[in-house]
Amino acid sequence: MKLNLRTLGPIALTLVVTAVAVVVVKHLWDYYTVAPWTRDGHIRADVVQIAPDVSGLVTKVLVKDNQRVQRGQPLFEIDRDRFALALQQAQATVAAQSATLAQARREARRSQTLSEVVSKEVVEEGLAKVQQGEAALAQAQAAVNIAKLNLERTIVLSPVDGYLNDRLPRLGDYVNTGRPVLSMVDANSFHVEGYFEETKLHGIHIGNPVEIRIMGESGVLHGHVQSIAAGIEDRDRSNGSNLLPNVNPTFNWVRLAQRIPVRIVLDNPPADLRLVAGRTATVSVREPAGKDKLAASGQAAATHGAVQ
Repeated sequence: MKLNLRTLGPIALTLVVTAVAVVVVKHLWDYYTVAPWTRDGHIRADVVQIAPDVSGLVTKVLVKDNQRVQRGQPLFEIDRDRFALALQQAQATVAAQSATLAQARREARRSQTLSEVVSKEVVEEGLAKVQQGEAALAQAQAAVNIAKLNLERTIVLSPVDGYLNDRLPRLGDYVNTGRPVLSMVDANSFHVEGYFEETKLHGIHIGNPVEIRIMGESGVLHGHVQSIAAGIEDRDRSNGSNLLPNVNPTFNWVRLAQRIPVRIVLDNPPADLRLVAGRTATVSVREPAGKDKLAASGQAAATHGAVQ
């Protein structure tokens, strides 16, 4: 009996070690080949290009490189003198048109009073001059409003809360209408994009919780899947000169899985975390549990139905 116990001991130990090894290998295999995770993740944000609405020389720069600014905060100022003179000119035109209209109205009233003496054509001509004067005055008032708007637009404001880049306009630069002179990162648009292999998409659903590890940071961030890209570029097909499909005639036997962008929203990131668009991240998608799983399934089904 003792001999049998001594013989069974090593056998049992070997079986236990083998079973543990199989479980570990299975777990590693699922993690690296099946589980939806990727090291190809990046922090993204909306980049806003700022272009002036009027042209002119930059006379004031009110911010610094890489500064955080608030929405509506002045960034730089364009020479205002020309636009102030244009406003004065437009206001003078309004005054002149008002005087002309007043004179036309007096003459029209006089013609109507003397309708028994003057001809009908003279009365109608007087009324036409009044209408022309009213139209000219309205046009002059619109020119005043445009001049005021141009004068206001000489001060360029930040459209969003965010961070400026390190290429600001300098004093004396000439800026043109509609041409971007600087860009900024929208502070309220930070998110993570993970590029997952197409073989792992079956485990990714809208609403799934996500663990995010940013390179250089010790902590783990949490988020959830917001959306999955509906298409990527087909490198084997292009449009020919006649707008017909031009399909690549060569075919590679080794087919690599395509990577699909998945947009991930950060859930309550730490206030002291410096989010920088372009930073690298490792993204792991988890299965929701309980009520969260039902909610995620319902959200995914609703989104799929909306797409259809």
